[in-house]
Amino acid sequence: MAEELRYERKFYLSDVSLSDVLKSVKTNTAGFSEIFHIRQINNIYFDTPGFESYYDNVDGSYNRMKARIRWYGDTFGKAHRPTLEFKIKKGLLGYKKNYVLPDFQIDETVTKDKLNNILLSVVSEEELKNYIKMLHPVLLNVYTRQYFSSMDNAVRLTVDMGMHYYKMMGMQNLFISKIQDNSGIVIEMKYAIENEEKVNEISAQLPFLMTKNSKYLQGLNRIGLI
Repeated sequence: MAEELRYERKFYLSDVSLSDVLKSVKTNTAGFSEIFHIRQINNIYFDTPGFESYYDNVDGSYNRMKARIRWYGDTFGKAHRPTLEFKIKKGLLGYKKNYVLPDFQIDETVTKDKLNNILLSVVSEEELKNYIKMLHPVLLNVYTRQYFSSMDNAVRLTVDMGMHYYKMMGMQNLFISKIQDNSGIVIEMKYAIENEEKVNEISAQLPFLMTKNSKYLQGLNRIGLI
């Protein structure tokens, strides 16, 4: 498992133009270039009734886990090739456990029971099954992502924009209340432990006031669930 551990830095930028952000990324001395096509990302986040994942993040707990379903492309209708992801953090290091899910519909028929049954159908570990049974869907978030890699492939960097959020309920979900973040941009960098100094140099060249970010925390705060 140790080889999967990686650092992850996330920064939230507000009132900065996308063109300025991309210019700073592309002119960085790390030599970033695009490595994938721009695509839309959709996430359904889960939490316990007491919002343990949220408060573990806020409190900076050393061991924490977050569960979500992720898929790409259209948000509503059929979610194609969705993935269940458990994001597991140990201090500043983290890794993911991924499970491929069957396609399912994103519409008013999406409920806690339906989603949990889908998750339980692909997970075999008893500990994770018990954890899933405690979860309920709380947030759907959507954004567009651009992908970059440094010249030496030591640092992966993404730029996320056009973020918006929907509150999710245990029963019927009509998705009629959307909260948009039109000005926010999120930069994420992922890298191995030995490249910490390199990332410090990269960050120092980005001429923006950057604050730490969690899309999950941002989303819950914006929809007023916390």
